[in-house]
Amino acid sequence: MVGGSDPSAPPSERELRERKLREGERREGKPREGKPLAVDPGAEPLPEEPLAVDPGAALADPLPVILDLDTGIDDALALLYACGSPDIDIIAVTCVAGNVGADQVERNTRAVLELAGRGDISVSPGADRPLVKALETTEETHGPHGIGHAVLPDPGRDLDQLGGAHRIVETARRRPGEVHLITLGPMTNLALALAIEPRLPFLLRGWTFMAGAFRVPGNTTPTSEWNIHVDPDAAKACLAAWGAALAEDPAVPLPVGMGLDVTEGARILPADVARLARRAGAREKDAAVLAAPGSPEAQMLASGSVGQMESAEPAESAHQMRATGSVAANAALRFIVDSLRFYFEFHATYDGFYGAFIHDPFVVAATLDPSLVTTQPVFVDVESGPGLAHGMTVADWRGITGAQPNVAVAVRGDAATFVERLVDRVGGLAAQTA
Repeated sequence: MVGGSDPSAPPSERELRERKLREGERREGKPREGKPLAVDPGAEPLPEEPLAVDPGAALADPLPVILDLDTGIDDALALLYACGSPDIDIIAVTCVAGNVGADQVERNTRAVLELAGRGDISVSPGADRPLVKALETTEETHGPHGIGHAVLPDPGRDLDQLGGAHRIVETARRRPGEVHLITLGPMTNLALALAIEPRLPFLLRGWTFMAGAFRVPGNTTPTSEWNIHVDPDAAKACLAAWGAALAEDPAVPLPVGMGLDVTEGARILPADVARLARRAGAREKDAAVLAAPGSPEAQMLASGSVGQMESAEPAESAHQMRATGSVAANAALRFIVDSLRFYFEFHATYDGFYGAFIHDPFVVAATLDPSLVTTQPVFVDVESGPGLAHGMTVADWRGITGAQPNVAVAVRGDAATFVERLVDRVGGLAAQTA
């Protein structure tokens, strides 16, 4: 046509994003140091062009999401939160080495999904080491298998044959402008996905990540948060890719970064676990013991003084949160209590309180409800070189570099509302799966 656009032509990337805004929508190894990770670990090549879609189809509720994680304790809780949320459509889950090795992450992820009654969700294997540096894991934080003291049956479903990075790319190409990516571990899979498809920032509906310490100390080194520390090269590459995309087209959605600044405000305590148990239908006396693990009732349970106990814990462990009675009888509740007990012990030793920071579920919750956080656009880069600043997320709060913001960094979070919602949603899921 002359002097106008062809109404039969599919909309461009810009038109897809502008349409979304107008409608008011907000919504891949063993470690060998120094050798770069290959982009394609054996998966079939993907087509270079996006797959056929209906670009005019309305974006549906609930929010279509890919979850990329390194399933440890809080990742598992994030999975349960997502499975218990009516406003999310989990398209796929991709796994990455981080808290524990990749094989264990893949097992944990499938086992937790099956526990939640969602064994239908596709789980893709992902990167088993960082891009450049050797893999570090943190069993001292999450337990030898990544799920604390909990034990889960072997999963029944096999892994997806398509690797994590390729799954991200395939989904984004097939559903351009629709799918939101949430990364809860090191960003290795996303960096590999960007190497396959550099236009990924234009194809995703959005990206939210749990990573970084922007105005607070690190939790791994004085300056580095764990997810960044594991693979700073991947984080640097991902943030640079979004920066370049935004420079090309400012309508590209800013990624939302939730670091320790806000996620350490989200604590789960024994009393919260007790409320969650009540929500799941546990008997009051069993829930009450969770709320006060050092109470006389807990000591009686631990010493075997309470009638009709099926088993007794040693009295010296009476101060620890334990699943008993109706709590122990509910597989989901028992998993939550046994995994969190390890996490609570870690935080009591290193952070001075018997409870835990629940970083990852907070990120899922804030993706579904952005009002839970206040963000500030800022330019962020990552120090990948050696030294004390290795893995530091450097945020240019004063605009000294003159660089365009490439992250909407969460600066405040409504942790209280989030914890209430977690109690309701995860407790409700536990009730349904009992």
